Amino acid sequence: MRTKESWFPKFKPHTGNLETPVQIDEYLPPGKSIVLGLQHAFAMFGATVLAPLLMGFDPNLTIFITGIGTILFFLITGGRMPSYLGSSFAFIGAVAAATGYAGVGSNPNLAVALGGTIICGLIYACIGLIVMKTGTAWIEKLMPPVVTGAIVMIIGLNLAPVTIKSVSTNSFDTWMAVITILCISAVAVFTRGMIRRLLLLIGLISAYFIYFLLTNILGLGKPIDFNAISQAAWFGLPTFHSPVFNAKAILLIAPVALILVAENLGHFKAVSAMTERNLSPYMGRAFFADGICTSLSASVGGTGMTTYAENIGVMAVTKVYSTTIFVVAGLFAILLGLSPKFGAIISTIPVALLGGASIVVFGLITVAGAKIWIDNKIDFTKNSTLIIAAVSLIMGAGNLSLHIGPFDLGGIGTATLAAIVLNLLLNRTEKSENQSIEKSVESLNSVPHL
Repeated sequence: MRTKESWFPKFKPHTGNLETPVQIDEYLPPGKSIVLGLQHAFAMFGATVLAPLLMGFDPNLTIFITGIGTILFFLITGGRMPSYLGSSFAFIGAVAAATGYAGVGSNPNLAVALGGTIICGLIYACIGLIVMKTGTAWIEKLMPPVVTGAIVMIIGLNLAPVTIKSVSTNSFDTWMAVITILCISAVAVFTRGMIRRLLLLIGLISAYFIYFLLTNILGLGKPIDFNAISQAAWFGLPTFHSPVFNAKAILLIAPVALILVAENLGHFKAVSAMTERNLSPYMGRAFFADGICTSLSASVGGTGMTTYAENIGVMAVTKVYSTTIFVVAGLFAILLGLSPKFGAIISTIPVALLGGASIVVFGLITVAGAKIWIDNKIDFTKNSTLIIAAVSLIMGAGNLSLHIGPFDLGGIGTATLAAIVLNLLLNRTEKSENQSIEKSVESLNSVPHL
């Protein structure tokens, strides 16, 4: 008779040195744990700082909530899935469409975005509960690589026009956006190790220094105002916001749940391969935890959450997979979120630099979708595959919005729905033909199908 598995594994100390992999259920001494935890928190700065700024959210509050979310994720998953929860870029397009946000300053319609994000998180959590009971096979059939690749690409392409518009107000801002792109690109190509992993952060800091030199010293553009930093307190609670539930906003933002499922399924599979452990039994827990944390975050004014490839990269470099490290990272994020001075520093980042970083980020998201196709050897000689990819990409890039009664799905929602529906319709005959061929071969050769 099988004994019921405990919720948490039996954590044990790592006996070797850091040259040998540190497994999920192992822990390191406090000193090493703190250093590695800080590393994961810093790796997330691109997500925890940039993503909320692009949606008009408070980065201080976002960092604070991501720390709480990461610790809650650890508890809900039973410490069996190494991940840090950061702000999801998948929400940016939907939030912009739902709120009419222009990409500068605080989002005046933040409340309706929060309501939509809460519902999205609850849908995602429900999917997690279903996966806990049924497994992930049905998700992979509903969203095969051709669909998930298209969905990811749609996010980047849909956001491109808004990003370009934000840096086109004047010639100086446009050139500073280009300089920001060059700084980030240089870090990505010419550096190694953790510096490369922090390409967004390091690139943005480099561009910030150049902007300061050109404006505050040489007087070529609008100078950075540092008064807010000196006036801000060192410690204090971030400002919380209440949600408003608007049907149109909910319909625009709720479909992001499908994107989160596809995105995180890939992340968890990558972690499973990296750790050489079967993490499939815990994917339902992870989906549920991410959904709950997303709803919790939005209920107080934070962004939607997701796991991040940055942390997978850090684990790949360090070979430390211990989930206890992420608890340390979460605690560090909470401490940063409790410092208004940190938020004031973030608020001084010029719009041009954020625009340049956005071009890189959204471009990388788009290419990541293409990489899904390449990695899975998608056959574009099939007409069904061509149609699914072509139609959904143009819908997303052109922001084609499908109206259902008084509701507006938005470009990303419409394109996502199109990719899923087209896959179900166009590949049905193909599957049945393949099954018929397989049955014929089986009967001729009298070989049982395994």
